[in-house]
Amino acid sequence: MKKMVIFFFFLLCLPLSQVEAMSWGFKRSENHIPPAAGKQLDELLAKYDAFYLGDPTKKYIYLTFDNGYENGYTAQILDVLKQKKVPATFFVTGHYLQSAPDLVKRMVNEGHIVGNHSWHHPDLTTVSDEKLREELEMVRKKTELLTGQKHMRYMRPPRGVFDERTLAVARELGYYHVFWSLAFVDWHVHDQKGWSYAYNNVMKQIHPGAIILLHTVSKDNADALAKIIDDLRKEGYVFKSLDDFMLQKMNVPTWLFSL
Repeated sequence: MKKMVIFFFFLLCLPLSQVEAMSWGFKRSENHIPPAAGKQLDELLAKYDAFYLGDPTKKYIYLTFDNGYENGYTAQILDVLKQKKVPATFFVTGHYLQSAPDLVKRMVNEGHIVGNHSWHHPDLTTVSDEKLREELEMVRKKTELLTGQKHMRYMRPPRGVFDERTLAVARELGYYHVFWSLAFVDWHVHDQKGWSYAYNNVMKQIHPGAIILLHTVSKDNADALAKIIDDLRKEGYVFKSLDDFMLQKMNVPTWLFSL
């Protein structure tokens, strides 16, 4: 019993990143104030150049979408982005690449970024380093084969689950973990609540530097997107790409970042 108590105390003294996998989360933003993940988590993310928030002093917004499978709304979302001239990043899985190749090609052809959401969408904290590398490399290669996109810099772990090891392995491969500062429950395809649900969730949580996570399987998101873009622009927000953010963060010329 004494040994068990000592072991438990040892675990409590360890940094969180060394104890267990973590699921990304934070207290929701209100009144245009960016959310905070806490000092310990901020320091861990910074160690591996991961991020969830842009510059909180500038009214820039970064739209990101997770694409695990196609539900018939991605084309509508792409239509809106094209009409409104808004850049976005789409994090795709192997299933998505195989089942919706034409949509992935369209993403790149229309100036968007395709990011890595892993091939099989596993909990990456449960797989070996070798398997993790394989999960990411399969997506990168298939995306390049389909679209010609030669660089894949951004990844988002399935379900937002990560630990220090997965952060380190991905960074060694050249990836930046991209989490988010604004999200809501939008992925239940049989429980869509109407466009106003998506619209109100975004407008209530919006803040400078927001990295917005939306799922393309949501009809609510597809129907609300145009009004979200229009009304956020009326409030003075500007839509930027993740490459724009990294150029500012790294303070390097565009030509160097594109190598």
